[in-house]
Amino acid sequence: MSTVQSPAESVVKAPELSRRRWGIILILLLAAVVNYLDRANLCIANTTISQEFGFSATQMGLLLSAFLWPYALANLPAGWLVDRFGPKKMFTGALGMWSAVTFLMGFVNTYSFFYGLRMLLGIAESPFFTSGIKITQSWFSEKERGLPTSIINTGSQIANAIAPPLLTILLLWVGWRGMFIAVGLLGLPLILAWLKFYRDPDAREAMQIHTGQVTTTASDESKGNWGTLFRNKTTWCMIAGNFCIMFTIWVYLTWLPGYLEKSLGFSLKQTGLIASLPFFAGILGVLCGGTLSDRLVRRGVSAVTARKVPIVLGAGLAACFVMPIPFVSDTTTAITLLTLGYFCSQMPSGVIWTLATDMAPKGQVASLGAIQNFGGFLGAALAPIVTGIILDVTGQFTNVFILGGCLLFMGACFYGFFVRKPIR
Repeated sequence: MSTVQSPAESVVKAPELSRRRWGIILILLLAAVVNYLDRANLCIANTTISQEFGFSATQMGLLLSAFLWPYALANLPAGWLVDRFGPKKMFTGALGMWSAVTFLMGFVNTYSFFYGLRMLLGIAESPFFTSGIKITQSWFSEKERGLPTSIINTGSQIANAIAPPLLTILLLWVGWRGMFIAVGLLGLPLILAWLKFYRDPDAREAMQIHTGQVTTTASDESKGNWGTLFRNKTTWCMIAGNFCIMFTIWVYLTWLPGYLEKSLGFSLKQTGLIASLPFFAGILGVLCGGTLSDRLVRRGVSAVTARKVPIVLGAGLAACFVMPIPFVSDTTTAITLLTLGYFCSQMPSGVIWTLATDMAPKGQVASLGAIQNFGGFLGAALAPIVTGIILDVTGQFTNVFILGGCLLFMGACFYGFFVRKPIR
């Protein structure tokens, strides 16, 4: 005999529902921190490893991008797989694989072995953020989705902020090999917590989350043709916009310590602290973007427009701060511009993922998010290579910052003018 949940039962269930879904976000936040520590360790050990093995700037740029190309390409099947098999299975396998790969990097002795493991790391990490937006779509309504998605994305900024001092200490204490091994072991407790805690919302929880609207659970999602997303011009504009924004972000992530050492004259110990300043600002940038977006939705602004505002505003302002950096002579001013530029560049980060949940057809949220992220990481993959080539040719970062600023402006234009209506 069927039962009907009374209002009183719904009220009683609300705290439990809130604890569970925010508990899930907490695990994803911690996983994002570990995810990005695994990526950042090579950036921190950039100078040390290049000196030990005798790598040129171009070789180091290729090695830094070895993660990014496979990650970008693997996002395409990863998004479809998350839509097909669900986030729990995909995330469990991904976390276990990327932790094992990072651990093994502590034992490499050749360039090719290092390069191959970095490629494998990119493939292993590709299902993470697509799983995240699938989860926020299931556990949060449209009016509140921006903040939890942004919180997950702050994990990358927290990792980037703590990576310079934390990983520098590890580097100086146990060497770069011990640093890789230690970071690789961080994923083990998260796998256990994830397997014990995560599940999809049941029917009553889904109804409560979405306030009576039709929900997008696995039983009623329509599995659209994945290829149709590529036949829509909006998808290509999202790819291009994210490409432009992510290029400059990954110049920061891969070459900031090198810039501080080579151009501003800081020592390795000083770089560990100073390089964290832009990334602490990035934490606030991600949260500001998500909070602004949700507030606009609650005030009646359409979801797509509410997501676009922090994307366009953040990318445009970031360009204004980044381009003057090579032309200032004062170190304090340069660091201030670096910090403000990164704060603004991170305002779009979480909202770009949330935009995918508002633009995609039902059942293709992870797929569209992954396709957009594919575009972003094509830009990310080019960033360290182009930067390395420019440094080898010119010996300075001037053209790197000019190029990054121009691309940020272009990214703002792609999202502002060409991403308009949901894909149906």
